[in-house]
Amino acid sequence: MGCINSKRLVAGVSPAHGSAARGRARAEHDGSAVVEPPASRFQSEVLGSEKKGDGKSEDRNRDGKKSKSNNSSTKGSSGRFSFKMKLSRRLVEAEQNAAGWPPWLTSAAGEAVHGWVPLRADSFEKLDKIGQGTYSSVFKAREVATGKMFALKKVRFDNFQPESVRFMSREISILRRLDHPNIMKLEGLITSRVSNSIYLVFEYMDHDLAGLVSCPDIKFSEAQIKCYMRQLLSGMEHCHVRGVMHRDIKVSNILVSSDGILKIGDFGLANTISPGNRHPLTSRVVTLWYRPPELLMGATHYGVSVDLWSVGCVFAELFLGKPILKGRTEVEQLHKIFKLCGSPPDEFWKKCKLPHATMFKPQTTYESSFRERCQDFPPSAVSLMETLLSIDPNNRGTASSALMSEYFSTKPYACDPSTLPKYQPNKEMDAKNRDDSRR
Repeated sequence: MGCINSKRLVAGVSPAHGSAARGRARAEHDGSAVVEPPASRFQSEVLGSEKKGDGKSEDRNRDGKKSKSNNSSTKGSSGRFSFKMKLSRRLVEAEQNAAGWPPWLTSAAGEAVHGWVPLRADSFEKLDKIGQGTYSSVFKAREVATGKMFALKKVRFDNFQPESVRFMSREISILRRLDHPNIMKLEGLITSRVSNSIYLVFEYMDHDLAGLVSCPDIKFSEAQIKCYMRQLLSGMEHCHVRGVMHRDIKVSNILVSSDGILKIGDFGLANTISPGNRHPLTSRVVTLWYRPPELLMGATHYGVSVDLWSVGCVFAELFLGKPILKGRTEVEQLHKIFKLCGSPPDEFWKKCKLPHATMFKPQTTYESSFRERCQDFPPSAVSLMETLLSIDPNNRGTASSALMSEYFSTKPYACDPSTLPKYQPNKEMDAKNRDDSRR
């Protein structure tokens, strides 16, 4: 694989020389899975030459019918276009393979790594495991040349299945699309020609909110919570403006540096939003305790409001020190939502066309217990929380409107991240270890 120095690593992977929950979501084919980067120069030239041919008007005979010769000419042109596109793809794949990318990756997800070269595995010394998922593990690692710490997310594939590789490529493509101080930046990729895994290289973060919230010795002040929420909503705003839904916002996916900078991580379930695209999405996303009611009722057409519900759950958790909605099943989770937020009015059920709406409609009418549950919270925080946790997704507003809410313009103001207390490294895995030691 191509070697890359430490300066390149920190700045992002350098261009190649020349022009060069998870299991269920993997089955999703929603038509907007991969964000394609700009075409290479060779691809542009091929496409450009074909557009000139497409612009010609069709010759017709005296009866107004298409000329047979022109029709066959059109078929021939179409065949040549298809041949050129295949040739273009093969040349791009050849370039990428020469740069060090394995064929199993370029054949299924060449667009995602276009213009990059892989990092060397021996450039890093793997240290501790700091996270574990269904299809991935996260390790703390030291860059040999500089001693700088990084997080390596190892993604495993089942026998190089192209569908699994394409699923991973969506995460890479989305991360390359985003560039914001409150979103984890993909620094590079490590892979090999024979191994059925790939490492995503990120900057190392000392904490996640799951570890900090669950620590018995840590109690956030109002100014701290406001600081974290402002950063979280700023990162969400960037995602949504650029047409990205995260679809798995929760405290363990929100990282915090030793300098108090919050960053949204784990875009493994993220997807892009295509205006006018009515292709169904999967409802089996977002961790249960943070999943909005429309997904629990089987919605397959939804937008960024699903993230705002999850943000509302995180907001409440920062005050409570524990999740506000802890259902064991989807049915129980939905009923906990109704008990907290109140049963939707009859008008909601009449116009509701969600697949499981009738099955999940509660027999008992619940009054909202939200203000009673959150009586110790600041009034402006309760107001914003109620907006984010609206049963109707159309009433949740946007990340931008949340940032403009009264909550952020009232005292105590959000503190500067640099003034946040310094904590010992604390992650979800640390919280689980603490729980295990208590048992």
